[in-house]
Amino acid sequence: MTTSPKFKRLIGDKAFYTAVLAISVPIMVQNGITNFVSLLDNLMVGQVGTEQMSGVAIVNQILFVFNLCIFGATSGAGIFCAQFFGSGNHEGIRDAFRFKILICIGLCIAGTAVFLSAGDPLIEMFLHEGSDSGDLMLTLQSGRAYLRMMLVGLIFFAVKDAYASTLREMGQTVLPMKAGIAAVLVNLVFNYIFIFGKLGLPAMGVVGAALATVISRIVECVIVVAWTHAHSALCPFIRGAYQKFRIPLSLCRQILAKGMPLLVNEGLWSLAMTVLMQCYSLRGLAVVAAMNIASTINNLFSIVFMSMGNAVAIISGRLLGANEHEQARLSVSRMIAFSVAVAAVVGAVVACLSHLFPALYNTTDEVRALAAKFILIVACVMPIHAFNHASYFALRSGGKTIVTFFFDSVYTWVVCVPLAFYLSRFTAMPIVPLYAIVQSVDLIKCTVGYILIKKGVWVNNIVA
Repeated sequence: MTTSPKFKRLIGDKAFYTAVLAISVPIMVQNGITNFVSLLDNLMVGQVGTEQMSGVAIVNQILFVFNLCIFGATSGAGIFCAQFFGSGNHEGIRDAFRFKILICIGLCIAGTAVFLSAGDPLIEMFLHEGSDSGDLMLTLQSGRAYLRMMLVGLIFFAVKDAYASTLREMGQTVLPMKAGIAAVLVNLVFNYIFIFGKLGLPAMGVVGAALATVISRIVECVIVVAWTHAHSALCPFIRGAYQKFRIPLSLCRQILAKGMPLLVNEGLWSLAMTVLMQCYSLRGLAVVAAMNIASTINNLFSIVFMSMGNAVAIISGRLLGANEHEQARLSVSRMIAFSVAVAAVVGAVVACLSHLFPALYNTTDEVRALAAKFILIVACVMPIHAFNHASYFALRSGGKTIVTFFFDSVYTWVVCVPLAFYLSRFTAMPIVPLYAIVQSVDLIKCTVGYILIKKGVWVNNIVA
């Protein structure tokens, strides 16, 4: 029995998977440890109370918009970094890095101003009666205290991301991984000390959780920045990066043309996720707490295909920069197939264990039951999310940022948000089927992604 040529295109050799794993595994390890510690953080905050856990979850959802804007801003310049690296142009990488630093600082100033002026109203959008669990005022107070402390760490997060993303685009994935591991260990230790008041310190609750996160971000930023400047032979882009700090106007125009859609896309997509959470929160505070548990578990087990997305962007970006277009097509097809296959296996494991995870939390039976059902739904759609995630990064690697804008955030705002808005406000549908329906419509997005990848609209060298 012979294997069809189409199937062979989806299976790589040992060298191919070695190259993919060399990039994705360090990112996977870093994200895995980060998300595992986030799980432990959740458990520790959850020991304080369901309201405190919900307040932290709401603020993290709001900060998620800022984090994704930083990611979008660095990703736009990152497209050029990967292709400049593929063509051996270190001066181009240096200019793109400077662009990252400037836009990250600007976003930090804007984000801090918004959170300081509108923090309470943003949190209150998620506070609704409708379940047996939760004190809304205590949740608001917890969220407010957590947000104010978290603002201190925004600049360190942004600067670290500018450096770490550039290192990854040059193939230096191990150092950001080590810095991330150090940061999460610091976060874990200080969480235990500050939240519960160990070593003679007062118990600080959610403020302690935020302070531990800020300290960990400072540690991570210092490690990444110090290592980059100390290893200029491996990172030639950093030499003179802060001397003249002038970026060619033509490159700025190119990055803005390619990168602004990414920034807007990440901002709108993360805002859409926040609006979806607000729609779900109309069914009561127990839903917010259960969603927090489910999303934490989802983040922990989604690291495989999320890390594969980075590998898709980096490998295909280098190949496109070197004008190896056919090899880029073949590599993307194989990486997408690999990502979906792994996500299917991971999803099956999570589905089998879905009822066990919520039992780890010190919360109500209502929250645990909802969380178990949400986790099961998330497990079932993991292969769908894996396909869409890899497709997004493939489209982005060739500079087709307008296409990714419509594929990602526009789709979410046109399809998912109106559906959730209508079902949550104009029907009495229970939250579990409502959530399942909204998640399942990403099947349409899969079809669109398949067509775009197959047509090769992303195969493009933008630094030639």
